[in-house]
Amino acid sequence: MKLFELIIDVLEGIFSFQLTENLTLYQLLGMIFKYVFVIIIYYFIFNIIKMIYLDIKGINNMNYVADTYLKLINRKEKLPFKTQEHYFIGNNTTIGRTDQNDIVLKDRFISKRHARITKEDGIYFIQDLNSANGTYINGQQIQNAVELRDKDIIDIGQVEFLFVNGDTDE
Repeated sequence: MKLFELIIDVLEGIFSFQLTENLTLYQLLGMIFKYVFVIIIYYFIFNIIKMIYLDIKGINNMNYVADTYLKLINRKEKLPFKTQEHYFIGNNTTIGRTDQNDIVLKDRFISKRHARITKEDGIYFIQDLNSANGTYINGQQIQNAVELRDKDIIDIGQVEFLFVNGDTDE
């Protein structure tokens, strides 16, 4: 019991050391820990806000209403990168691995700028942009711009899409 009391007395002597007239070591350490705790809380809140922002930024296509889109055929959980179930197609849509594309797929088998889908006179065309692994429509590799028809299957890297053309009245 005396050893415990001795340790308490030593710690009390250390922490009650007077640094200035109105400040002890205990008070200084208390202030330091208080500010460190506040900084950690602000850092935590900042990261939560950042995650919410990135999540909202990632769903920007959800507000876009279009009848023509690419529907993911692969099972999302089987792919080693993040994908969406649907990708809406505009008049000029690029597909690739970098963020400069309209449809970004972080697949290592997809080129930085892999393919482009364009709409001309109400008809959609897909063109391979000299990608390393090619673009396939219904199992056939394409060399030039090819007309897309409703229910065509597009293979790009490890990803397989179904082209859904809502503009057709078939």
